[in-house]
Amino acid sequence: MERVVRASDIEISTESFGDAGNPALVLAMGATASKLWWPRDFCEGLAKSGYHVIRYDHRDTGCSTSYPPGEAPYAAEDLADDLLSVMDGYNLDRAHVAGMSLGGYIAQMVALRQPERVLSLTLIGTEPLGWTGPDLPGIAPEFMLHFAAMETLDWSDHGAVRDFMLEAARLSAGGNPFDAERELRRIDAELGRARDMRSAFNHGMLTVRDDWHDATARISQPVLVIHGEQDPILPLANGEALATAIPRARLVVLKGVGHEIPQAAILVMIAEMTEFMRQVAGLTPPTGPGF
Repeated sequence: MERVVRASDIEISTESFGDAGNPALVLAMGATASKLWWPRDFCEGLAKSGYHVIRYDHRDTGCSTSYPPGEAPYAAEDLADDLLSVMDGYNLDRAHVAGMSLGGYIAQMVALRQPERVLSLTLIGTEPLGWTGPDLPGIAPEFMLHFAAMETLDWSDHGAVRDFMLEAARLSAGGNPFDAERELRRIDAELGRARDMRSAFNHGMLTVRDDWHDATARISQPVLVIHGEQDPILPLANGEALATAIPRARLVVLKGVGHEIPQAAILVMIAEMTEFMRQVAGLTPPTGPGF
């Protein structure tokens, strides 16, 4: 079921799966990615496992409020506020939160700012917030070269944009067979919904306003870290750092997986997440001080 959540001066496009009476799980996707990057069968599988699952479009993606390309009058903290606004829009005092990549980064902010509202965190393909340890590996050079091509991309050429996005998906993938047809279905749906696909890349301009120095180490909620063994955007060392920095965090490494949610990993991810959240259900939610 789709719903538009209005928060101050923006609109956030959301979609829910499952019984609203079940424990809520809010999904926050990564940079430049709309809610469609959470595969429908992944969301439906979590819903069938007993959760009220909510996915949403970030600002500048999908059907949510977008700004002109090159203009992003918001910071990462505002995206964290948007996640809370989605919870408010569904009248959720508390929820499990899962975030991938940038979504996991802002989920850490929410967990620290309003810990009483976050029952658990699942961090997928994510980097630590406010990391103070040794330098962590970043995005593969091949991906940077691909994105440099945006300077000459003709955004009015649907086929060229489609090919560009498909290559980005291929570069994000790990060693498992790449399902181009599956990715093209998502890309076509994405292009059909976006107000202006170029605006999604405003996320590349994101900054942070607050001091999050060593923030990850202060997270008190139960945490499940899921990371692709062959992630070329945020390599596995980032997930390992998360699991080391956060007390009692558990790391699950997905063999042959990159910066993606491939079909082959969906059942494993659902099983890991549902078992984790069921274990959390027997615990008292943390209510430590916010950031």
